[in-house]
Amino acid sequence: MTEVAFHFNAPDKLSYACRLLRKAVGSGARVVVTGEDRLLRELDVALWTFGPLEFVPHCHAAADTALVAASPVVLAPSVHGTPHQQVLVNLGEPVPDGFERFERLIEVVTLDDDDRQRARGRWKHYADRGYAIKRHDLALKESA
Repeated sequence: MTEVAFHFNAPDKLSYACRLLRKAVGSGARVVVTGEDRLLRELDVALWTFGPLEFVPHCHAAADTALVAASPVVLAPSVHGTPHQQVLVNLGEPVPDGFERFERLIEVVTLDDDDRQRARGRWKHYADRGYAIKRHDLALKESA
């Protein structure tokens, strides 16, 4: 069964996603990131520019099949047809269709009230289906 984790209180979704993906790739994980097209385009740019000496190898799911298979991070509006099944990071509003084929799902939630409300709906969706959910409060982590 997919391990579901919510990372709450991210001050900035894109900056946090960059750090999370850097850490995941550094540990050898293969990741699919899902969300709205606009957000994925912004993440693509952020992954090139978030640190002067840092780059997280990634590509869009629409790229050449061989490139997608070789890339540790795939940006995809839908998980269907993506080669990786290890980690799914959801930056979008809905529950990602097909999330259950991944070993881990990470939901990133900001301080925005609307984002938090939509996250509560996703939490309920997973809990109603029997998924054990881990909660990571980023505000507590930063204050420690």
